[in-house]
Amino acid sequence: MDVAEANAAQTAVKDEVGERCQKLFQDFLEEFQEEGEVKYLEEARDLVKPERNTLEVSFVDIDKFSQNLATIIVEEFYRVYPFLCRAVRNFVRDHAEVSVEKEYYLSVVDVPTRHKVRELTTQKVGTLIRISGQVVRTHPVHPELVSATFICMDCQTVITKVEQQFKYTQPTICRNPICNNRKNFLLDTNKSRFVDFQKVRIQEIQAELPRGCIPRSVEVVLRAEAVDQAQAGDRCDFTGTLIVVPDVSVLNLPGARAENSARHKGEDSEGVTGLKALGVRDLNYRLAFLGCSVTQTNPKFGGKEVRGEEVTAESIKRQMTELEWNKVYEMSRDKNLYQNLITSLFPTIHGNDEVKRGILLMLFGGVPKTTQEGTSLRGDINVCVVGDPSTAKSQFLKQVSDFTPRAIYTSGKASSAAGLTAAVVRDEESHEFVIEAGALMLADNGVCCIDEFDKMDQRDQVAIHEAMEQQTISITKAGVKATLNARTSILAAANPIGGRYDRAKSLRQNIALSAPIMSRFDLFFILVDECNEVTDYAIARRIVDLHCRNEASVDRTYSLEEVQRYILFARQFRPKMNKEATEYLVEQYRTLRQRDSVGVARSSWRVTVRQLESMIRLSEGMARMHCSDQVAPKHVKEAFRLLNKSIIRVEQPDVHLDGEEGQEEEGEEEVPMETDENTDPNAGVNGVATPASQEKDPKERSTTKTLSYETYRNMTNLLMMHMRREEMSTESQEGEEGSESAGLRRSAIVNWYLSEMSGELESEAELVEQKVLVEKVLDRLTYHDQVIVPLTHTGLKGSSSGTLDEADPLLVVHPNYILDS
Repeated sequence: MDVAEANAAQTAVKDEVGERCQKLFQDFLEEFQEEGEVKYLEEARDLVKPERNTLEVSFVDIDKFSQNLATIIVEEFYRVYPFLCRAVRNFVRDHAEVSVEKEYYLSVVDVPTRHKVRELTTQKVGTLIRISGQVVRTHPVHPELVSATFICMDCQTVITKVEQQFKYTQPTICRNPICNNRKNFLLDTNKSRFVDFQKVRIQEIQAELPRGCIPRSVEVVLRAEAVDQAQAGDRCDFTGTLIVVPDVSVLNLPGARAENSARHKGEDSEGVTGLKALGVRDLNYRLAFLGCSVTQTNPKFGGKEVRGEEVTAESIKRQMTELEWNKVYEMSRDKNLYQNLITSLFPTIHGNDEVKRGILLMLFGGVPKTTQEGTSLRGDINVCVVGDPSTAKSQFLKQVSDFTPRAIYTSGKASSAAGLTAAVVRDEESHEFVIEAGALMLADNGVCCIDEFDKMDQRDQVAIHEAMEQQTISITKAGVKATLNARTSILAAANPIGGRYDRAKSLRQNIALSAPIMSRFDLFFILVDECNEVTDYAIARRIVDLHCRNEASVDRTYSLEEVQRYILFARQFRPKMNKEATEYLVEQYRTLRQRDSVGVARSSWRVTVRQLESMIRLSEGMARMHCSDQVAPKHVKEAFRLLNKSIIRVEQPDVHLDGEEGQEEEGEEEVPMETDENTDPNAGVNGVATPASQEKDPKERSTTKTLSYETYRNMTNLLMMHMRREEMSTESQEGEEGSESAGLRRSAIVNWYLSEMSGELESEAELVEQKVLVEKVLDRLTYHDQVIVPLTHTGLKGSSSGTLDEADPLLVVHPNYILDS
């Protein structure tokens, strides 16, 4: 030790409180026992490993050992923290088998009271507190110089233990009394101490935000093993202390030199203005949080990750108590689990069971895979709910965002492309470009709920194409080239064009979404606000009960915690397809493709391989829900039913057989007819105009008759096939002389249809009803769809009177009509 170090050691001020706290804390580590053994002995020996340097201690244990010690740590944490780290170092050196010279740090967990970001005031500076928030930005991990060793370039004197003060700090003057060097120092990196350093920005959680306020954020400084514990999007608890950091970005010189003030020349008064020499009059301060431990509150859907251990079904089982595990096992054996889960998740929403089932399978998700070529196949399921206002779309999104631990709720109109994906921003201090996470990155391994999805700008919709299928976000801007993970399920809600869903149009015509976006959704659900006396009464009773008896009217089979625990456990299964399920899946996909090629029952868009992958993901979600290692045909069957209910079989409009309903939109997809370019749609064959609908009998027009589209299509195919068959047989019998088709009488067609249906009719009333029905269908095919042409010219072959016969005309199939196969 040279003379300068000896003088410095003699003049050092002793902190009696810190030293007393160090002794008490070392006694705690030596003496605190659990189940007859020193609790922290094994963990201290584990710190000898090169990658370990932090001892994790529970504050509850400190409080049990000594309330005086706990009080000092809480009130004077920033002051006594270096002494606590020395106690840890002494404890490890005393009990470690191998002596390793390195610095050790302390991590305090289980602090009882938790504060919000908004509650951080100057009164809490230096005290031990725990805060919670959501990580929105993470900086890269850098080495931080903690204690430096310098070599004087003039006299080669070694200057040790130079503490760094929020920036790179050199000695103010050489410790050699003879040398007056103030600038020329060389850092000896081999003898200096470095520690991992990371800055994280956290923001208030949405649920804790006061009304009408912008979320507050705070910078968290992490060191040692606390780095890389929090990623963007995580909701974490940070334990540490609030500190005051000077804004050192304006200080560009190594040290502040005191000099005489020249403001009062000629006067005897003198002052010390160390910052004036740097060109800065005032130094601003800001609050930051120095964290010593990070605890994730929602890793992987609510599970708690053990250090160095991958989250598996076995590890989750070990974290559960015996009572919790028995409940999970009981739920897995529940035969009515499918229904009980949706009633427990959405108890306040009446009906819409298919939507609830689709969202439930989205929470379980499919199994992500990687091919041999390295291509990633997503396992997350995307769901879109389209419907009229007041059909509980936003309620679905709100409840999912509240239930799912890692969920983001956002609105499409208020979100930009950068806000949904990620933004590249410049750091205020280091002036480096860092990535700030958007909604999809924040919802990684969770659910991103996007309301008003149809209100998004076109360029913002394009920004999430990659995230919805490849589940990555590629950024190339400001010199930053990165591909970020966005492994999230998207639950979107959209309103139809005009505010009401028009059942006379297809889904593609009802919503303002592009085809690439629509094809990336696995499930589409249509919610139509119809006037139904029974449904309206049930919904009204449910809403009134909720307002009158808030919690009493909510009937849950399982609590939300039990459902969350079960989903967490079930998501660890990775079911595989068995042979029967594979064959059944291929057969169902072939059926969908064939149906799509027909043209009459077209789906909302082409059935592609993406729909096949959707069926696979839904099947795996069903298998996960039943905690099965194999995907069985029954799982594929339910997946096919959901897909068939949502995407493929979008509700076709019911066919109204009244004359007043002839105002439906022309050229709709379901009209099975092709016309020539020169054909006038308002003219019949040979230029004879078809009779107007208002010329019909008023009594017949007032009778209301509605058919489902499927029934109408089946009747149309049956009548058309009979007419074509009769026309072909007549032409073959008459040869060239009968080349002009005579057609069939309207009454003959009606009689033939009634004879075909005679086996299903049991009474005369049913016979009359079927007669009226087939006549209305023939009228619609003749005067609305115009695929049947009435021949009512004078002198037509087969007309005995040679005059117009409007009551019972001859009917022929339009020559341009293509019969459905």
